[in-house]
Amino acid sequence: MSDSLSYRDAGVDIDAGDQLVENIKPFAKRTMRPEVLGDLGGFGALVEISKKYQNPVLVSGTDGVGTKLKLAFDWDKHDTVGIDLVAMSVNDILVQGAEPLFFLDYFACGKLDVARATDVIKGIAQGCEESGCALIGGETAEMPGMYPEGEYDLAGFAVGVVEKDQVINGRSIVAGDVVLGLASNGAHSNGYSLVRKIIARDNPDLDAAGFDGDKTLREAIIAPTRLYVKPILAALKEFTIKGMAHITGGGITENVPRVLPENTVAQIDAASWELPKLFQWLQQAGNVEAQEMYRTFNCGIGMVVIVAAADADKAQAFLAAQGETVYRLGAIRERQGDEHQTQVA
Repeated sequence: MSDSLSYRDAGVDIDAGDQLVENIKPFAKRTMRPEVLGDLGGFGALVEISKKYQNPVLVSGTDGVGTKLKLAFDWDKHDTVGIDLVAMSVNDILVQGAEPLFFLDYFACGKLDVARATDVIKGIAQGCEESGCALIGGETAEMPGMYPEGEYDLAGFAVGVVEKDQVINGRSIVAGDVVLGLASNGAHSNGYSLVRKIIARDNPDLDAAGFDGDKTLREAIIAPTRLYVKPILAALKEFTIKGMAHITGGGITENVPRVLPENTVAQIDAASWELPKLFQWLQQAGNVEAQEMYRTFNCGIGMVVIVAAADADKAQAFLAAQGETVYRLGAIRERQGDEHQTQVA
């Protein structure tokens, strides 16, 4: 008779998966909100909607980390990509005024490395904690033969809630409104296919001291996506935000039009903020044209906030007091013909 086979013989270690769940429980526990019913580890997670909402609307978003993961593998740096994962979804639902309520992750690999997966999910828990979002569960999939050795994939899903009459949809934006920009923390999680190509071609010294203040180039490149949730939610209680754009894939040029009425243009002054050192290096090392930079990267602006001119000074001061670096990027104007709705000049 042939030898008896087990699931472990086929490459799936159930004990390792159980250990991972035990490892992450204390991190997930720190993210809990009063609306969460039950504990981590069930077949489904129960969350009620707070009674503070009179007419709640659920807002959902899902995303991944993209090819930034390839650098995490190459550089064996896994403790911040989880923050990226959370930020990409919660910042997206935030632009409609939603308070993030809960988050679920999907972690898939060929062979489960418990220590590495724990680092990843610790980052996810940190991102959830920083954005006031409960990490209520997820899925860890060990699939032999599906991924190269040492690699994994990440996806995430966030749900938030907003009062129906407070949904931010950009419809009230008119000519004369002011465009503010909140500073990014680097390239966030977009444009990394080009970043990696530039690194491969330029072969820079990634660990030379003093690239940008006390950061090395490697640290600047891998820095996690900034979370804007708490400052923006606080701002919504102080003044009216007409529209917001999370600057992700497509950069400044392609994301701002997603919140603009068709008859308007965001006229952005390129001189209103200084291109951060990382983006200066990317542009120079890759010989990247300016407009290509604006449609690929956030170029130092991670979130765009559009307010009435009468609220602009208050908005800028309030967000700065919340710890954000705020730039007055430009203004909304009437659109001429079919011109592109973001003009950076």
